[in-house]
Amino acid sequence: MIRESLVKAFSLAALSPDPDLAVAALMIARIEYPNLDASPYLDQLDTIGREAKRRVAQASASAVDAPPRVDPDAYARIMALNDYLFGELRFVGNDLQYEDPRNSFLNEVIDRRTGIPITLALIYIEVARRAGVSVEGINFPGHFLVRCPAGRGQFVEDLIIDAHHGGALLSEDACRTMFRRHSPPSDDDPAADSRIFARAAKPQIMIRMLLNLKHVYVRMCSFPQARDVMELLLAVDPSAINELRDRGLLSYQLKDFSGALRDLQRYLHLSAGITQDQETRDEQAQIWEHVKTLRKRVASLN
Repeated sequence: MIRESLVKAFSLAALSPDPDLAVAALMIARIEYPNLDASPYLDQLDTIGREAKRRVAQASASAVDAPPRVDPDAYARIMALNDYLFGELRFVGNDLQYEDPRNSFLNEVIDRRTGIPITLALIYIEVARRAGVSVEGINFPGHFLVRCPAGRGQFVEDLIIDAHHGGALLSEDACRTMFRRHSPPSDDDPAADSRIFARAAKPQIMIRMLLNLKHVYVRMCSFPQARDVMELLLAVDPSAINELRDRGLLSYQLKDFSGALRDLQRYLHLSAGITQDQETRDEQAQIWEHVKTLRKRVASLN
């Protein structure tokens, strides 16, 4: 099982107001690499960031053809950053082995120069921060993105960057189309834009990384690692009762009956006052049956 000290350190790093994302992300990698030394990877990001800063400083708006309503200086800086990260360093999305858990570990992404949208976006954000370029994550459903916010004045269009596809720039209309393709919203849903273009704070980025990794491990039937991921998830968001349920079910699978009983009883208690649909009520009834079985098993062990 994951060390309690790592869970505590991760929660402190993930919930800290410090903008650094890499420290917490490298702690996630210790699920697979318990003795990982984060220092060489932080040093690499610093080195990449220094070179990116030099290139961004040399970027000239006159040398690029900025789209209408976009700040040409910001566009030139983003193009310089893209050329360096994706053209020269060759960071690229791993479409062929998307389900490889290494895509979720920052050390592996730095070593192999390949990953998935969330980890490549994290590297983009960290390098941009070191280079003095203001960007932020977008918690876009199904495909994490990066945004360089528009400045004030006549330039009002944000630059939306897809780090998984070589820094491709996406219009807001293209993002809406992509969203409707995977999750068709109601025609009268006024909150759709606020959801799909919402800024991702550091805890949300860590949670999204962990959810991706959890799903990969579950599909691989790597249940001990999946449970470790859920330990970190619950450390960042103790109110995530579905993660509490899933951790209990995995503990049951792993024959940790006392841990399973604790989590499943807690899940039933916390979810009791929440309005549920029929499917969820049926699920809760099944979990209650698990709890009754677990009580007998735990009692027989005492």
